[in-house]
Amino acid sequence: MPRRSTVKPLALVACLLCGPPAGAGDGAPVDRRSGFDQMSPELRAMQRDDTANPGMLAVADGAELWGRPPASGKPSCAGCHGTAEAGMRGVAARYPAWDERTHRPIDLQGRIDQCRRERQGGEPLPHESPDILALTAFVSLQSRGLPIAPPGDTRLEPARAAGRALFARRMGQLGLSCAICHDDHWGRRLGSATIPQGHPTGYPLYRLEWQALGSLQRRLRNCLTGMRAEPFPDGAPDYTALELYLATRAAPLPVETPAIRP
Repeated sequence: MPRRSTVKPLALVACLLCGPPAGAGDGAPVDRRSGFDQMSPELRAMQRDDTANPGMLAVADGAELWGRPPASGKPSCAGCHGTAEAGMRGVAARYPAWDERTHRPIDLQGRIDQCRRERQGGEPLPHESPDILALTAFVSLQSRGLPIAPPGDTRLEPARAAGRALFARRMGQLGLSCAICHDDHWGRRLGSATIPQGHPTGYPLYRLEWQALGSLQRRLRNCLTGMRAEPFPDGAPDYTALELYLATRAAPLPVETPAIRP
């Protein structure tokens, strides 16, 4: 990785506040780098080793849920799709996608919950609940190593543009944007943390700070809170638009689910 400067937290915050205009999102890094590249050798080894990766515990739960009908007399995921290894290969790399039922973009977690409710007779799974995270991680694992490739569907373009605008917009009491940190100052250090490029290559992922598996929407909420901005409601279209733009921005980096991050 190119050598990047290290600055004190207050100096970096001052730099960010005086940084480029909100449209800086147009200058996404050409040399795309996963946050995996910026972790310590110990954490990279932990992610690579499925016996040491704590995210694999949720994957095991997801595998069990895949084969279990959520309601009596209804099919399991496996009953419709067969083995996940065959039926779900490449699926996670292509989300968010267009949903024909609601006529708007939907992310993978939303699709799994929709299928559960409409085809399996199951109760809705709350955002960030262990079961929805486990199922999403299990399905996403089947795409591990494949390049992120969000659909080129023209119906997604308004949402993709909205996500790009949100990424570049200054928000909150600090007046920061996603782009100011992740495009213009990636690789610098804020305290003990290295600022990544912010690519969603491994979600749901296990974050040491959380001591748990979490979704991309949870991370986006954290970022908004860090900017002292009001987070969007759970499942809001703004989150899906951001997810779609971030997937477009990250392509063709490989899927890493379940990733580990500090």
